[in-house]
Amino acid sequence: MCGICGYYSFKKEISSKNILEMNNAIRHRGPDDEGFWLSDGSVGTSFSGRDSTNKIKEIFPVLKDEKSRLALGFRRLSILDLSEKGHQPMISDDEKITITFNGEIYNFKKLRKELESLGYKFKSNSDTEVILKSYEEWGTKMFAKFDGMFAIALIDLEKNKAILARDRVGLKPLFYYKNHDVFVWASEIKSILKNEYINPEIHWQGVYTNFLFQTTLAPETCFKDIFSLEPASFMTLDLNNFKITKEFYWNFPYPKNDISEEEAVSKVDKLLSESVEKQLYADVPVASMMSGGIDSTLITVKSKPYKDSINAFTIAYPFSEDEVKNASLVAEKINISHHIRKVSDEDVLNQLKENIQHFEEPYSSLEVLMNAAEYAKNLGFKVVLSGNGADELFAGYSHSLKLNKWLLMKNFNFIRNFIFTKDHFSQKVKNYFSQDFMFDFFRQSQVGMKPIQAKNLFKKEIFRLINPNLKKFHLSENKNYSGLFEYDMKYSLSSHHVFRDDLSAMKYGIEFRYPYLSSDLIDFVSSLPEKLRYNGVQNKPLLRKVAQNHLPSDVLSMPKRGFSFPLAHFIRSEKKIQDFIIENLESLKKRKFFKTEIIDDWWENQNHEYDCVKIWQLVTFELWYQKYFENQ
Repeated sequence: MCGICGYYSFKKEISSKNILEMNNAIRHRGPDDEGFWLSDGSVGTSFSGRDSTNKIKEIFPVLKDEKSRLALGFRRLSILDLSEKGHQPMISDDEKITITFNGEIYNFKKLRKELESLGYKFKSNSDTEVILKSYEEWGTKMFAKFDGMFAIALIDLEKNKAILARDRVGLKPLFYYKNHDVFVWASEIKSILKNEYINPEIHWQGVYTNFLFQTTLAPETCFKDIFSLEPASFMTLDLNNFKITKEFYWNFPYPKNDISEEEAVSKVDKLLSESVEKQLYADVPVASMMSGGIDSTLITVKSKPYKDSINAFTIAYPFSEDEVKNASLVAEKINISHHIRKVSDEDVLNQLKENIQHFEEPYSSLEVLMNAAEYAKNLGFKVVLSGNGADELFAGYSHSLKLNKWLLMKNFNFIRNFIFTKDHFSQKVKNYFSQDFMFDFFRQSQVGMKPIQAKNLFKKEIFRLINPNLKKFHLSENKNYSGLFEYDMKYSLSSHHVFRDDLSAMKYGIEFRYPYLSSDLIDFVSSLPEKLRYNGVQNKPLLRKVAQNHLPSDVLSMPKRGFSFPLAHFIRSEKKIQDFIIENLESLKKRKFFKTEIIDDWWENQNHEYDCVKIWQLVTFELWYQKYFENQ
């Protein structure tokens, strides 16, 4: 788990100050080591950095002021093969291929054996070297073979190509920028912004989708001309003519497995165990983050047979007493060490502005994952197993239970043409009968701003820069659960949850791993008939049947709750947060992006459960703007 960055300047050599500053901007992602590689396009030279280990500094000169057109930067968080043999950028034996890699390849041992049988020799025990030799043998076909989470930047000097790739569901982020002078990439946008070619501008289209979906829909971001490489894709840059091509190497399989429920439960149980076993492998301490709900508790229970010394920790926040009680119950039952960290209002306030600005876009909740990552670091753990992904894979969200009703009611969408009154209830009804596509149904479930609210919020001169027609983001639009499943996986999971997970964890140099999101498990569950995955009555019906074999009834009967601090309660009850909001809203109103009367109305009239979300999106927009446009 690491941070990567790089650039290719098309027309001239530029100072290595660029790659040094880009790498330093993501120092938090890899405090254990750093490395650089510079090239003129025909040969390359490796360098160490200020934060490199002493042994690496003995091997490579420290990078100072050099000129080059092509540069790679790397920050290392040592998880596998802690020796200098796992150092990056890693170079092939013939020095024609150089790689930087962020993530973990869980099936690297299997691939290594296959490559060894083909005659390849290995110098390290790292998965990075397996990727390097996989490319030598299979080229870009290797990506489909990987079970893991990864963002890869690879330079092939023999073929004059730069290749960027991202894992199947986007567990590891990778952003890029291209104009007629340069191609720049990095694990985080804050690194890209350090390149001399880039002057940040707001991408209002990205802000609009962010307000509607609680996150910006990939490949767009809230920065003009900075994009997120889409999950399950790789991008190739021709170093000669600067042309870019993009290909997808995987997609969700269609439902086809006609098997019994008993067989499906048994297979999911087996695949999840195999995934847990593989993801427990590390050369550093591993813990399980156990919230007390089904998903993370099942992962913890399944970890015990494979790592008897496994620890678990729970983050407690207001109104989470039942979850903490259940987590403690399970920890005692399976006899593992259990740590509890209570997050208070004061804890949230202490680092509120810093934590908000660490995210690279506005957002709509109060994350406790940063508290979780910080706590894991303080306990001495570098790797944390997470239950994230189960809700998307197994129909865990409450909105999935409303799907059948919507499929019926959308036949009456013509009603919206006869609603002329402007009161809150009328607008709510009109919004409901404006959901023509599965995309609209998914958007409605994200509790962000409604399209009419966002339109009314923006000043007219800003809204002219936005295209409210979002059909380019539509997926297959299947009129059943598989259609909703695609949106949950691509936009809720890939663009939202794991993106926030990564930024939260890596802020403290922690690696989150996701046993529910192994390649085999995703492929198998995706291929099951809908009747086994979804019943419209109970969330996660298939996973619940698996969990019945492992978890106590108290955990199984827990109602679905999100893992986040209770924002509405915090705003209502805490004077300091109210003052914080007012201060930032007043600052925002002076910018003339949004209508002040709408901002005031939203703040003064919070009558419904999710009204606070719109306010928080505006506050986080203001803090995002301060960080990335005023303080550069």
